[in-house]
Amino acid sequence: MKFVYLDHAATTRPADEVVEAMRPYLSERFGNPSALYSLGRRSRSAIEEARSEVASLIGADPDEVYFTSGGSESDNMALWGTLIANDGEGGHLVTTNIEHHAVLETAEFLADHGYEATIVGVDGAARVDPADMEEAIRPDTVVVSLMHANNEVGTIEPVADVSRACRRAGVYLHTDAVQTVGNIPVDVDELGVDLLSISGHKLYGPKGVGAIYVRNGVRISRFIQGGEQERGMRAGTENIAGIVGLGAAARLASSEMSAKVERIARLRDRLVERLTGSIDEILLNGHPTERLPNNAHFRIRRIEGEAICLHLDTVGICASTGSACSSEALEPSHVLMAMGVPTIEAHGSLRFSLGRDTTEEDIEYVAENLPPIVERLRAMSPL
Repeated sequence: MKFVYLDHAATTRPADEVVEAMRPYLSERFGNPSALYSLGRRSRSAIEEARSEVASLIGADPDEVYFTSGGSESDNMALWGTLIANDGEGGHLVTTNIEHHAVLETAEFLADHGYEATIVGVDGAARVDPADMEEAIRPDTVVVSLMHANNEVGTIEPVADVSRACRRAGVYLHTDAVQTVGNIPVDVDELGVDLLSISGHKLYGPKGVGAIYVRNGVRISRFIQGGEQERGMRAGTENIAGIVGLGAAARLASSEMSAKVERIARLRDRLVERLTGSIDEILLNGHPTERLPNNAHFRIRRIEGEAICLHLDTVGICASTGSACSSEALEPSHVLMAMGVPTIEAHGSLRFSLGRDTTEEDIEYVAENLPPIVERLRAMSPL
């Protein structure tokens, strides 16, 4: 049976180059980076080399990059750190109702502990109006958090436009760029952001490692106490192998970016064309043009998304009904709800996210297998 993996927005297979780069740091190069002897100094050197690779990928200076355990920690650090460090000047943050749970739940937690949060809505394509974000900014606002691209429907947000509003108001702008870094060109100066979150396993690196970009001059408190690692910003002995893997993934992404984006976008368009032409009552979710090149998110009426995914699995196709982080929840996607999608249709969502190994044969295989699955399920469905 053919195997087709189309859930790269959930996670990616670590590239061979990444695995090879990590291997020595899981065995003979095990030294603690804080040690003074040569074994430790080699580990420190590897970390700093990886820091430079990540910085280069996003157009930052190496001393503006701090390693974390992943995108969720980076999101938490951006919100907690800026609010705590600027506690005397305000306690308000602004974000949107389609953010990753790492942002929304952190905002909710902070609101329960004396801070305030304003949640801005989006349109039917999951795109926020910069004017609405600017209107939500108050004199006591410290930070605005707007994801670069939505992890479910793939809509790319107008981060640079929101940045200009933040500059006028003198507040920080954070963007969760977990879905974009390594998949489309990202430059912190072009976006105008002060903080940016990265996750290694979304760009063919390992799980359990990420990074946060903090622009020089941003006032931010350390997030984890107990040591002086990461220049005092994050305590704990560094995940050397993971960090080296993230650096290798960043280097790989830089070298293949333009060709990869064009090829994957072409395959994505072919998939949309084939499925919308062969299945009735199927709708593409998200913005029609301002979207990630690898994302094709549908809702299929009169059918359950979970059932589709399980049937696709029986023919070797991996897809999802939305965010992998909330795949066990029974509630419909908060992103689709924010877009105004009817609840009954939101349960019929299906996300295909392509990757660097996706082929034309993979697309044709999905196009051949999905329509009969939909037909069978509809025949059984009470909807």
